[in-house]
Amino acid sequence: MRSSPLFAASLAASAVALEVNLPISARSGEVQSDRTAVFYDAADPLLVGNDGGASSGGFRVFGLNGNTGLAEISHETPGRTKLVTTVYGVDGNDLIVTIAQPDSYFRLYDPSTAEQVGPPLARTLGDWSALCAWKSQSSGEQYVYLFGKGHAVQFLLRARKGFHEFVEIQTFDTIVEASSCAVSISGAQAVYFAADDNPAVYTFRAAEKTLAPQISVLGEADDDVTGLAAYIGQKSDYLLVAQADVVAVYDPSFTLLGSMKLTGDEDIEIQGLNVYQAPTENYPDGVVTYAVESDLGTGFAASSIGAAFNELDLDLNTAYNPRKSANLSSLVCSECSFNGFCKRASKQSCSLSCSCFAGFKGPKCADFTCRKACSDHGQCVGANLCACDDGWGGLYCAFKVVQAVAETDANGGDGDDPAIWISAVDKAKSRIITTTKSEEGAGFGVFDLSGRMVQTVEAAEPNNVDVIYGFQAGNRTVDLVYAACREDNTLCLFEMTSNGTLQAIAGGVQPTKADYDVYGSCVYRSRKSGKQYLFVNAKSAEYLQYELTWRDNVLQTNLVRNFTGGAGGQVEGCVSDEANGWIVIGEEPHALWRYGAEPDDESTEGFIIGEVGDGKMYADVEGVTLVEGPSADEGFIIVSQQGVSAYNVYRRAAPHDYVETFTIYENPEKGIDAVTNTDGIAAVGAALGDAFPSGLIVVHDDANQLPEGGTSDKASFKLVSLGDVLGDGLMEQVDTNWNPRAL
Repeated sequence: MRSSPLFAASLAASAVALEVNLPISARSGEVQSDRTAVFYDAADPLLVGNDGGASSGGFRVFGLNGNTGLAEISHETPGRTKLVTTVYGVDGNDLIVTIAQPDSYFRLYDPSTAEQVGPPLARTLGDWSALCAWKSQSSGEQYVYLFGKGHAVQFLLRARKGFHEFVEIQTFDTIVEASSCAVSISGAQAVYFAADDNPAVYTFRAAEKTLAPQISVLGEADDDVTGLAAYIGQKSDYLLVAQADVVAVYDPSFTLLGSMKLTGDEDIEIQGLNVYQAPTENYPDGVVTYAVESDLGTGFAASSIGAAFNELDLDLNTAYNPRKSANLSSLVCSECSFNGFCKRASKQSCSLSCSCFAGFKGPKCADFTCRKACSDHGQCVGANLCACDDGWGGLYCAFKVVQAVAETDANGGDGDDPAIWISAVDKAKSRIITTTKSEEGAGFGVFDLSGRMVQTVEAAEPNNVDVIYGFQAGNRTVDLVYAACREDNTLCLFEMTSNGTLQAIAGGVQPTKADYDVYGSCVYRSRKSGKQYLFVNAKSAEYLQYELTWRDNVLQTNLVRNFTGGAGGQVEGCVSDEANGWIVIGEEPHALWRYGAEPDDESTEGFIIGEVGDGKMYADVEGVTLVEGPSADEGFIIVSQQGVSAYNVYRRAAPHDYVETFTIYENPEKGIDAVTNTDGIAAVGAALGDAFPSGLIVVHDDANQLPEGGTSDKASFKLVSLGDVLGDGLMEQVDTNWNPRAL
């Protein structure tokens, strides 16, 4: 990846640029907001924003002609949604484009009515984070760029034989995970993107080619970028770059021309930037739109742009028309079966060759193929389109399909992680403990093996949860439940009583170090020393290891080690292997790692068990769990992969060979929905009575879809038989009589 030669000049210019105020002109009510799009219409200009809520997920449409507030016109609920954009003139149709997280399908809507146009299209599994539309100024063809975990997909959106379709042009690497993007159509026609917690702006040329674009760093803003938008000029375009409560304006060379500071509330943070350049009833010079979080709440807002542009001496262009293309000469031709770009050696040449779109092949792109040959578990029925055999699904039919046999009662708001407590009295009376990390319903839920809730306990937004067995608390031997609590950055501990309920214990809230934001956590008991340890991590990948003791009739902790886990990317899930003295950690964008778990173990280098991009593992790497075997060399590590709603199984014994991937589909007979956008996981191989004689897996489900339709605003966790996942052969390597207190 190249660095821009204009980078130093842009930094020098930033020191003298003028900053002006940009008052909030109008805002919506409370919405879980991330992105905005605009729809150009002289009579009814619109702001379209995503809705990331569990039960309200989808998108909302607001009128831009209101005086003080954004008047909501419609609200559609296909499922929790982060991404939305608008396109124009696709076979004469203007459209809203969304992709919902629960099912990863594109959906098209009529902006004037918000009614869905046609069926869901082009299921594209992944954890997608940015979406931009580009209308080629030379051909008039409509493209969209979909960004995810270090890669992007370019699609052609077109209508053929009366139906819309998304055709993949290519998939290419982007190095970082884009969180925002924008497209400039003047001059070279460029795509810009930026990542969270990063001041850099990246760029590549928007082109009708199947060759991966060359990406460069355009420059760095003064602060981390939270949103991008292109302002289309009459001669050249401006790039608007949001940073917390400031929108900076740059020219195409990334020279800073000035900044606009949001005013009208306290603690303003914006993202999901966009701009409506045409005049409206209340904004004759156009309006900037964005998702906003401030003291007044979370939602969408708009700011009139005219006064700020005038103060900065910037050119306004209210004549912009997104439906206009300069020249309609399509490169998608019949000679290439409309499945590739036609290439001529020169304008005068009669010789023509085809550059086929992804999944098409042959001299005329008339034949299709599928990635990985559908993993030998399905038939290739279209370009990268597999019809999977029974029992197989997911990406390229590579995932084994299982069903949940039960689910927990809906509880709390934003759930995250489960743990399984094995009862010493009767294994059939074991419990499932889950966390709610959102402010709403924050705490623990306790459930029996049918999924019935037996208890809720308030706590300070616990994230990951684990069980400690047989801890010596004075003259008592107790079981503990441990979590890192994000509200106050503490280590939270509760006692699990013999009847399967939680209760407070002295010293149950332990501090961490100063200026440390807790995230994931796990536990480890040393076979060498018998000491009990607590691990906690921050998103920065800094791990802290505390020794847990009982002194003066209270729990106490002592920091014994800190280290950076993985390659420095965001971490969360972890699990220990006490018999082998290991801790296994998930680095969300990169890999599953193994380190020594003893306080004096070397931690400068870890062992990679699986890596994103190795053909088996996909981002985000989230929850991790261990299934014990009869010996330290038997058993399995299971890790969740959020972006593809699936789980990888690896052998416990080094070098941790890959075994299989499974995904959890709906169980219509029991009215249980499929698992999507999964996070935490827990599993035990022990036989848990008649309900789970072959062990149990419990997983987080992001979208708790209801049998009668819609999605609950409360979380549920799905219960799966371990035997259904591993089968009889692999279950021979599982200790179904495992007793965690006998170690």
